[in-house]
Amino acid sequence: MYIVDRRLNPGGKSLGNRQRFLRRARELARRAVREGIKDRSIKDLDRGGEVTVPDRSLREPVLRRSSEGLHDVVLPGNKEYLEGDTIARPPGGSGGGGGNEGSPDGEGEDDFRFVLSQDEYLDIFLEDLELPDLRKRKLATAEKMGHRRGGYTTAGPPANLAVMRTMRNSLSRRIALQRPKLEREQALAQEIEDLEREGSDPERLAALRLELDKVRLRMRRIAYIDPLDLRFHQLVPQRKTVAQAVMFCLMDVSGSMTEEMKELAKRFFMLLHIFLRRRYHHVEIVFIRHTQKAEEVDENTFFYSTETGGTVVSTALELMAQICTERYRPDDWNIYGAQASDGDNEYRDGPKVAALLQDAILPLSQYFAYIEVGRSGIDHSELWGSYETVKQKSDVLAMKKVRSRSEIYPVFRELFRAKGQAQER
Repeated sequence: MYIVDRRLNPGGKSLGNRQRFLRRARELARRAVREGIKDRSIKDLDRGGEVTVPDRSLREPVLRRSSEGLHDVVLPGNKEYLEGDTIARPPGGSGGGGGNEGSPDGEGEDDFRFVLSQDEYLDIFLEDLELPDLRKRKLATAEKMGHRRGGYTTAGPPANLAVMRTMRNSLSRRIALQRPKLEREQALAQEIEDLEREGSDPERLAALRLELDKVRLRMRRIAYIDPLDLRFHQLVPQRKTVAQAVMFCLMDVSGSMTEEMKELAKRFFMLLHIFLRRRYHHVEIVFIRHTQKAEEVDENTFFYSTETGGTVVSTALELMAQICTERYRPDDWNIYGAQASDGDNEYRDGPKVAALLQDAILPLSQYFAYIEVGRSGIDHSELWGSYETVKQKSDVLAMKKVRSRSEIYPVFRELFRAKGQAQER
């Protein structure tokens, strides 16, 4: 995102002040986007929108005398107070400062609002996220055509004009052909004007006029920039290898999942879906819904189907392992998984889930994220305990709990934050 400040620099302000202001405005826009996305509906998550930045946050800091604290003040001609008397502070909003009331004349400024397009909104939203540990494996079938700089050419679109190379060619040609400089023309014209004003030395005046005509003629014949000088950046096609990846989205839709829990899970997976489609063009997404049985579904069924039933989590993990064996060999693909559940599971299924996760899923995966939704008042569910036991033996598994809509976005950012990015407070 680019913010252009077209205001003139005020007196006493430097370029450094302006740059700090722009950085502060950009950070406020990021914060506004990330706060605003928490309250959006699922269908509107990937749309642009209006962002509001408080006016007071955009004001540049200034030094001024404070009305607070202790001050020694001399008041000559005072008729109301004696030495040692205490003078009350002016009330806020009446010219003394320190209050929250409006100005006496009723003037003020609203918060600063601007509209972001869909691309701008998503660029801010996704700017520091990535798939963890994405590696390039066998890439024979995962190539795309790109372009790279391939030197210069004498023809091309204006957008590819190489300004520095063009000006260098122009300067070399003008020096080689001894094109007169503009200063030479101006000096001759000034000298001629002085002689005409004095009315003396007509022979010298005639010679100067002849020389000026020759200089101007040579300047017209030898252009400042000639078509021969133009150079354009040349872009040549290049095959680029890309890392193949697949993301498995596993969602519990059993009867123990209330509508509120399903809403939290869907919001998480919608953020994940937007993130993958926006940032990676060669990532396949596999949607798996499960009750007492699991099935691979399309995107629309995954988010909007109303099917429900019992809860057997191991069926989803078995289906994921089966699909990996049939379609996504670990030697060729980066495999990721994300699972959302309320933590409820059939008691006898717990050991099987832990064994599948430890022996079949995590050895194939680059990263596996598990979020537990909506179980307020319960510290640890059976499924959480099973996963926590496996997590002690593997750093591929990440686990988070989500209790409300406002927690979805921070948890999502924490799970997929790019390496080296500081944790947000």
